[in-house]
Amino acid sequence: MRIALLLAATVALMAAAPPPDEKSDEKVAAALRDRAVAGGNVAMEVVSELTTRFGARPAGSVSERASAEWLAVRLRSFGFRNVKVHRYPITGWTRGMESAEIVGPNPQSLIATALGGSPATPAGGVEGDVVLFDSLDALKLAPVGSLTGKIAMITQAMPNAMRGYGYGQVGPARAFGPSEAAKRGAVAFLLRSLATGSERFAHTGSTRYVDGVVAIPSFALAVPDAEQVERLAKLGEAVRLRLFSSAAYVPGAMTSQVSGDIMGSGAADEIVLLGAHLDSWDLGTGAIDDGAGVAIATAAAKLIGEQKRKARRTVRVVLYGSEEVTQPGAADVSGRAYSDTPGLAIDKHVLAMESDSGADRVYALSLPKGVDASPFAEAAMRVLTPLRIVRSRDGPGSGGVDIGPLVARGVPTFVLEQDMGRYFAYHHTANDTLDKIEPDALNQNVAALASLVWLAADSDVDFRALATAKDPVR
Repeated sequence: MRIALLLAATVALMAAAPPPDEKSDEKVAAALRDRAVAGGNVAMEVVSELTTRFGARPAGSVSERASAEWLAVRLRSFGFRNVKVHRYPITGWTRGMESAEIVGPNPQSLIATALGGSPATPAGGVEGDVVLFDSLDALKLAPVGSLTGKIAMITQAMPNAMRGYGYGQVGPARAFGPSEAAKRGAVAFLLRSLATGSERFAHTGSTRYVDGVVAIPSFALAVPDAEQVERLAKLGEAVRLRLFSSAAYVPGAMTSQVSGDIMGSGAADEIVLLGAHLDSWDLGTGAIDDGAGVAIATAAAKLIGEQKRKARRTVRVVLYGSEEVTQPGAADVSGRAYSDTPGLAIDKHVLAMESDSGADRVYALSLPKGVDASPFAEAAMRVLTPLRIVRSRDGPGSGGVDIGPLVARGVPTFVLEQDMGRYFAYHHTANDTLDKIEPDALNQNVAALASLVWLAADSDVDFRALATAKDPVR
């Protein structure tokens, strides 16, 4: 009898108590997180096939356009709607053949690569004595005419940093060095590769156009070779180099941008945008830059789309084209190709996030100040903390090159900060290949992005208002 009474009481209490909310935002986000961590996502599959099937994907190339068509098919098969491939013209560039060598009594071959957009040398190459500068600022101090017939070389080393700060500090040497050297009469420009490693790979990357072209042939030396030139100079002897490049411009090349939506329900006209870039440099296969980002964004959105309950807002993936190239008058041509789309409702874009920092683990979440002081941030951190992610002390800035034009027009951005300690050892080199991606780290990226985006997409939080709040209150 006592057992029967206890059972009856227990049943009554269970009937009276409200059932647990198994479908709350945080619980759905946690389930997405755990599924992704366990390998329940397509990220590795996508980046593997992308880099294997198409290899390098220079902007405007056949491989880039073919990969865009392939990705459009894949997005449709993953349940994306409104899948589009948008093509637009750019000035393409092909590398051709290249070489660098020390000439004179003790000749030596060097490992060098032309910077993106650099013009070809004369057929016999270009030759001159090297003049060393320890920074772009030092080069700017050289008098006009002082480098006539010379080769200017910037030797500044790039420091390693978890968030990659060194790249932003040293990068202007690559962007503006050629034009500054040309102003002073140089016949060619060299720089120590923007690299944190010491492997003998040269790191390419775009440089700035002036009046539609790069002023003089411009190259990056592998770090050990740059140091070799420096040591020779310190011996007190003139270092004479011969550089050769058969690079060429390709006017009117067509590049691709792919987009697709995981549709929302209830506020489907509001967009949470996930960006990555499809194009890559030609030396490697663009695995960490940015095949990984393509895979992370795609896999995260696919996981969200597989939920039985749809998020309120639409999650849009945009795989930008021509991020790696610099065009005359605009460094953000890929981002503007999207943000300037006729009829695009910028005001309906409630949030934009970009994945373009490789494939190593996320360690921090960076939010605008107002959002960081909100209940949304508390919920986000409850979901992300098990992934060993903490709050960043830094703001998100522009969020990335591709989404930068959106952010400039008022769209808030979050940043999942990745450990970039290895990234710039492989960045823009022949060593950017699939084997550099660790599957567990890739899965952790998908887990972080999918869970965070679910919380944002299923909420009614006005991120624009929070991001611009003058006096945020936690």
